Amino acid sequence: MHLSNLLKVNYRFEGPHQVDVIDGGTLAQLLIPLITSYDYVIVIDCVDAGGGKIGEVYFFDFDNVPNVITWQGSAHEVEMLQTLRMTEVNGDLPPVKIVGVIPSIIGSETAFDLSKEVAEASVTMEKIVLNHLQELGVEITRIDSKTIDEIAPLSYKGF
Repeated sequence: MHLSNLLKVNYRFEGPHQVDVIDGGTLAQLLIPLITSYDYVIVIDCVDAGGGKIGEVYFFDFDNVPNVITWQGSAHEVEMLQTLRMTEVNGDLPPVKIVGVIPSIIGSETAFDLSKEVAEASVTMEKIVLNHLQELGVEITRIDSKTIDEIAPLSYKGF
């Protein structure tokens, strides 16, 4: 998701915990070895929520997924929910927090830009991630001020 690239570009993370920001793209189950190598994981992804509106943001523990949440509408071939469940079944899943947004479903045209609702929601998601990292003792320094609209068209190149 573009937000992971925004976090990489705009912030430096220091303190007692190592923070790696990784754009997992649509790798889903290929992320299992990476997920299991960490003590704690924050997943930023698109979610679907029964009755939810485009741009609504959710923040929850994987151990306590609200009943209305599914990952339908995600770009993953194997949904992230199933990937986390497979990892959990093997007993290798670290604690996981999810920051999810209901996306605007695009048609057959592929685009890197975000809908207005999701671009606005990314500000809320950014604050949630940063606040949670600070609660975990991570020191955060802002090093740039790129917007999500500046990052999105270049996300496919990686940062």
